[in-house]
Formats: sequence, structure tokens, C-alpha cells
Amino acid sequence: MKLFDNIKDNLDKISVDTLKERAEAIKNAIPKPSPAKNKNENKKDKKEDIPADSVKCPSCNKIIEKKALGKLKICPECGRLFRMNAKDRIKAIADKDSFKEMDINMEADNPLDFPDYSAKIKGLQEKTGLKDAVKTGICTIGGYECAIGVMDSGFMMGSMGSVVGEKLTRIFEYGTEHKIPVVIFTCSGGARMQEGIVSLMQMAKVSAAAAKHSEAGQLYVTVLTDPTTGGVTASFAMLGDIILAEPKTLVGFAGRRVIEQTIKQKLPDEFQTSEFLLEHGFVDAIVEREKLPDVLATILKLHNCKKEVED
Repeated sequence: MKLFDNIKDNLDKISVDTLKERAEAIKNAIPKPSPAKNKNENKKDKKEDIPADSVKCPSCNKIIEKKALGKLKICPECGRLFRMNAKDRIKAIADKDSFKEMDINMEADNPLDFPDYSAKIKGLQEKTGLKDAVKTGICTIGGYECAIGVMDSGFMMGSMGSVVGEKLTRIFEYGTEHKIPVVIFTCSGGARMQEGIVSLMQMAKVSAAAAKHSEAGQLYVTVLTDPTTGGVTASFAMLGDIILAEPKTLVGFAGRRVIEQTIKQKLPDEFQTSEFLLEHGFVDAIVEREKLPDVLATILKLHNCKKEVED
């Protein structure tokens, strides 16, 4: 009791004013942080004024008029390859007026009732003029008939859902039935999460169709374009009898950071590039964009593919 009384007497001697003074002294002793700039202001300061008819090259940082990129979308300053949409790609690869599109009106459903998925699909259809992330059909390249599929990164980053899987499966089945080769240009961020397991099952479905096409003795050529990642890389992108790639193409399954955290090692700077894959035997050749039509025509010719128009 005596100890308690001593503590109580000492507390009584400390006035409220004294406590306030000590609290204020501690507050003043703490260094005040410098006022932070508004994030939006920082962004405005960094944002460059790029004209509507121009783009900035991410490699050489030069501002270039879009028309200067040409039909093949190549930077005239450093040779950087810009991404091509499916329509422009087909124009650049197929013989003039030879492309006949298949399954034009096939659209994605919303199997999981994923919030706003249907609205997002509709908005992208209006913006891109595509029904989904791939265009498929029949064409000739250098006069040689083939089935072709071209993925488009402008539609949900070329993600693979039920429509992409079904359309690619059908062109393999068409190629098997009509005994013609299949050429696929891959460009994808992977399987489409909004369709869950339905999306993942497309990996097996397309791969099975590719296997039947191969068993029938037909040629399958893949051309890896930037970026080719996720479930597309893990399935039909790497199943081609001949695998070509454009220069400096990102090709991989998991992201670089995920891999480094898993294996606890620093990866090489050039890891997951088409050049790295060529060096390690995963790619047969890296082909400049302007040479692709001739290279594909030569491959089709060497494999005795059917020629629509004889010389």
C-alpha cells in the first residue's frame, strides 16, 4: 500500500499542463516529412506531348509518324517491330485476295457468369472489328494453299478462351480433311481467366487436333510473335513441325519475376527472347518480318504442298 501511495503522490504532482507541454515537445522533435507532390502532377510532368498521328518507339525513344512505320509496322530509325493486328498480318502474308475467313461470327459465351465479361467482349468487338482474339481461314502463300490462324493482341491481349480454341481446332480439322498444311501466328498473354477451366481445356483440345493433323502426315508451321506466353506457349505454339519466330520476340510460360522467386536465381537479361530460344534449340529460325512470306512459301514448296496456280 505504501508503494501505491508513493506512485499516486508522484502522479498528482504532474499537472495536465505539464503533460501537454511534454507531448508537444515530443511532437516537435519528430522530423516532419517534406510535402509530397501530387501523383497526377508528376505524371503530367513526365507525359510527353505525342501527336495523335504519331507513336513513340520504345526502343530508340524517337517520335515517329504512324505512316512512317509502313505496312509491316517497323520503326524506320532502329528497326523495332511494332505489334501487328490480325488483319494487317494476313494482308502481309497471304497472296492478294486469297484469304477466305472461316467461322466469322463465332462469339464467346460467359460460362462462369464473370462480372462485366460480356460487356467487355462487346466493347472490344466494336473497337477492333474482331469477334474474338483470332482470325482463321484458308489462303495461299506464294501460290501454296494452307489453313491459317492469326492471333491478335488487340483483343484481350490475344488471350485464349473457348472461341480461340474452337476456331484453331477447326482449322486443324480442315487441314487434316483436305490434306493441306496449317500455319499459325501466335501472339497471346495466355489462357483467359474469365472463362476458367473452359479456357484451360482449349490447350488440350487444340493440341489433340494438331496431333491428328500430324498423324495424317500434314505440315504444321508456327510463327511466334511478340508476346507468346502462358497456356499458348505451353500447348500448340511449341508443337509445330517447324517453329519460326520474329526477332526480339518475348516467348515464355511464367513471368520472369515468378521464375526468379521460385528458383532463387537471377535469370540472364536475354531470357525468354526468341534469340535465347534459338540458341537453346526451341526455335528453328528467326526470320525478319519482311522475309516471312518468302520463307513460308519456300517451306511449303519443300514439303510438296499443293499449289493452287502452277507456274
